Amino acid sequence: MKSLGRHLLTEFYGCDRETLNDPDRIKKIMEEAAITSGASIVQSVFHLFNPHGISGVVVIAESHLAIHTWPEYGYSAVDIFTCGEEVDPWRACHYLKEKLRAGSTSTVEIFRGAIDSDGKGLRHKPLGPEERDYSPELSPSIHKFDDEPIQTSAELSRKPSGLGAALGHERSGQME
Repeated sequence: MKSLGRHLLTEFYGCDRETLNDPDRIKKIMEEAAITSGASIVQSVFHLFNPHGISGVVVIAESHLAIHTWPEYGYSAVDIFTCGEEVDPWRACHYLKEKLRAGSTSTVEIFRGAIDSDGKGLRHKPLGPEERDYSPELSPSIHKFDDEPIQTSAELSRKPSGLGAALGHERSGQME
Protein backbone atom coordinates (compact mmCIF):
# COMPACT_ATOMS: atom_id res chain seq x y z
CA MET A 1 0.00 0.00 0.00
CA LYS A 2 1.41 3.35 -1.05
CA SER A 3 -0.02 6.84 -0.77
CA LEU A 4 -0.23 9.84 -3.04
CA GLY A 5 0.72 12.19 -0.22
CA ARG A 6 1.62 12.68 3.41
CA HIS A 7 -0.18 15.26 5.51
CA LEU A 8 1.15 16.35 8.90
CA LEU A 9 -1.20 18.29 11.20
CA THR A 10 0.93 19.76 13.95
CA GLU A 11 0.13 21.87 16.98
CA PHE A 12 3.02 23.89 18.41
CA TYR A 13 2.70 24.99 22.06
CA GLY A 14 4.85 27.35 24.10
CA CYS A 15 6.23 29.16 21.03
CA ASP A 16 8.07 32.46 21.00
CA ARG A 17 5.24 35.03 21.01
CA GLU A 18 7.15 37.75 19.17
CA THR A 19 8.00 35.37 16.34
CA LEU A 20 4.35 34.32 16.05
CA ASN A 21 3.34 37.93 15.39
CA ASP A 22 6.10 38.86 12.92
CA PRO A 23 4.84 38.16 9.36
CA ASP A 24 8.25 38.61 7.72
CA ARG A 25 9.89 36.20 10.15
CA ILE A 26 7.06 33.64 9.87
CA LYS A 27 7.22 33.80 6.05
CA LYS A 28 11.00 33.27 6.11
CA ILE A 29 10.73 30.35 8.57
CA MET A 30 7.94 28.67 6.58
CA GLU A 31 9.81 29.05 3.28
CA GLU A 32 13.00 27.70 4.86
CA ALA A 33 10.99 24.76 6.24
CA ALA A 34 9.72 24.01 2.72
CA ILE A 35 13.25 24.12 1.31
CA THR A 36 14.56 21.98 4.19
CA SER A 37 11.96 19.32 3.33
CA GLY A 38 13.17 19.21 -0.28
CA ALA A 39 10.12 21.01 -1.72
CA SER A 40 10.00 23.50 -4.60
CA ILE A 41 8.30 26.79 -3.67
CA VAL A 42 5.72 28.15 -6.10
CA GLN A 43 4.30 31.11 -4.15
CA SER A 44 3.81 32.40 -0.60
CA VAL A 45 1.04 34.52 0.92
CA PHE A 46 0.94 35.72 4.54
CA HIS A 47 -1.50 38.01 6.34
CA LEU A 48 -1.11 39.80 9.70
CA PHE A 49 -4.38 40.22 11.58
CA ASN A 50 -5.24 43.15 13.85
CA PRO A 51 -4.43 43.17 16.72
CA HIS A 52 -2.33 40.01 16.34
CA GLY A 53 -1.96 36.64 14.63
CA ILE A 54 -0.85 35.47 11.21
CA SER A 55 -2.26 33.12 8.60
CA GLY A 56 -0.10 32.08 5.71
CA VAL A 57 0.57 29.47 3.10
CA VAL A 58 3.59 28.40 1.12
CA VAL A 59 2.37 26.72 -2.04
CA ILE A 60 4.89 24.13 -3.17
CA ALA A 61 4.99 22.12 -6.38
CA GLU A 62 4.32 19.10 -4.17
CA SER A 63 1.30 20.70 -2.31
CA HIS A 64 1.52 23.21 0.59
CA LEU A 65 2.59 24.30 4.07
CA ALA A 66 0.09 26.44 6.02
CA ILE A 67 0.29 28.18 9.39
CA HIS A 68 -2.12 29.98 11.71
CA THR A 69 -0.70 31.70 14.79
CA TRP A 70 -2.15 32.86 18.09
CA PRO A 71 0.76 34.81 19.61
CA GLU A 72 -1.28 35.76 22.65
CA TYR A 73 -1.27 32.05 23.60
CA GLY A 74 2.15 31.07 22.22
CA TYR A 75 0.32 28.63 19.94
CA SER A 76 0.39 27.85 16.23
CA ALA A 77 -1.33 25.26 14.06
CA VAL A 78 0.53 24.04 10.98
CA ASP A 79 -0.29 21.63 8.23
CA ILE A 80 2.31 20.25 5.88
CA PHE A 81 0.96 18.34 2.88
CA THR A 82 3.47 16.82 0.47
CA CYS A 83 3.08 14.55 -2.53
CA GLY A 84 5.71 12.26 -3.96
CA GLU A 85 8.59 10.50 -2.32
CA GLU A 86 11.27 13.17 -2.68
CA VAL A 87 9.91 15.59 -0.06
CA ASP A 88 10.08 14.74 3.66
CA PRO A 89 7.40 16.63 5.65
CA TRP A 90 9.01 15.58 8.95
CA ARG A 91 12.12 17.63 8.12
CA ALA A 92 9.90 20.71 7.80
CA CYS A 93 8.08 19.85 11.03
CA HIS A 94 11.30 19.49 13.05
CA TYR A 95 12.68 22.69 11.52
CA LEU A 96 9.52 24.60 12.51
CA LYS A 97 9.66 23.28 16.08
CA GLU A 98 13.20 24.60 16.41
CA LYS A 99 12.60 27.99 14.76
CA LEU A 100 9.27 28.68 16.55
CA ARG A 101 10.99 27.61 19.78
CA ALA A 102 8.03 25.39 20.63
CA GLY A 103 8.00 23.85 24.08
CA SER A 104 5.91 20.91 22.89
CA THR A 105 4.13 19.60 19.82
CA SER A 106 1.40 17.19 18.88
CA THR A 107 1.34 15.78 15.33
CA VAL A 108 -1.02 13.57 13.38
CA GLU A 109 0.23 12.09 10.10
CA ILE A 110 -2.32 11.13 7.46
CA PHE A 111 -1.36 9.14 4.38
CA ARG A 112 -3.57 10.77 1.73
CA GLY A 113 -4.80 8.70 -1.18
CA ALA A 114 -3.54 5.38 0.20
CA ILE A 115 -3.70 3.23 -2.92
CA ASP A 116 -3.02 -0.40 -3.70
CA SER A 117 -1.04 0.08 -6.91
CA ASP A 118 -1.07 -3.62 -7.90
CA GLY A 119 2.64 -3.48 -8.63
CA LYS A 120 2.24 -0.58 -11.04
CA GLY A 121 4.21 2.58 -10.51
CA LEU A 122 2.39 5.07 -8.30
CA ARG A 123 2.10 8.39 -10.07
CA HIS A 124 1.68 11.75 -8.36
CA LYS A 125 0.53 13.53 -11.49
CA PRO A 126 -2.64 12.94 -13.55
CA LEU A 127 -2.64 10.05 -15.98
CA GLY A 128 -3.50 10.49 -19.63
CA PRO A 129 -6.72 8.83 -20.88
CA GLU A 130 -4.77 5.95 -22.44
CA GLU A 131 -3.15 5.13 -19.07
CA ARG A 132 -6.35 4.97 -16.97
CA ASP A 133 -6.71 1.21 -17.01
CA TYR A 134 -7.37 0.50 -13.34
CA SER A 135 -9.47 1.83 -10.46
CA PRO A 136 -7.43 2.03 -7.25
CA GLU A 137 -9.15 1.42 -3.97
CA LEU A 138 -8.69 4.10 -1.34
CA SER A 139 -8.24 3.48 2.36
CA PRO A 140 -7.53 6.06 5.07
CA SER A 141 -4.35 5.72 7.07
CA ILE A 142 -3.82 7.92 10.14
CA HIS A 143 -0.97 7.97 12.68
CA LYS A 144 -0.66 10.20 15.76
CA PHE A 145 2.72 11.30 17.16
CA ASP A 146 3.29 13.12 20.42
CA ASP A 147 4.40 12.35 23.95
CA GLU A 148 1.24 10.35 24.64
CA PRO A 149 0.25 6.87 23.42
CA ILE A 150 -2.35 6.63 20.67
CA GLN A 151 -5.79 6.73 22.24
CA THR A 152 -9.21 5.47 21.29
CA SER A 153 -11.64 7.87 19.62
CA ALA A 154 -13.67 8.00 22.86
CA GLU A 155 -10.56 8.99 24.82
CA LEU A 156 -9.57 11.54 22.18
CA SER A 157 -13.05 13.10 22.25
CA ARG A 158 -12.51 13.96 25.92
CA LYS A 159 -8.94 15.23 25.46
CA PRO A 160 -8.54 19.00 24.99
CA SER A 161 -6.77 19.85 21.76
CA GLY A 162 -5.96 22.81 19.55
CA LEU A 163 -6.68 26.31 20.77
CA GLY A 164 -9.00 24.92 23.45
CA ALA A 165 -6.08 23.07 25.02
CA ALA A 166 -3.88 26.16 24.80
CA LEU A 167 -6.60 28.06 26.67
CA GLY A 168 -6.98 25.30 29.24
CA HIS A 169 -10.50 24.34 28.13
CA GLU A 170 -11.75 20.81 28.68
CA ARG A 171 -13.69 18.91 26.04
CA SER A 172 -16.86 17.16 27.14
CA GLY A 173 -19.19 14.63 25.57
CA GLN A 174 -18.62 11.88 23.07
CA MET A 175 -17.78 12.09 19.42
CA GLU A 176 -20.79 11.46 17.23
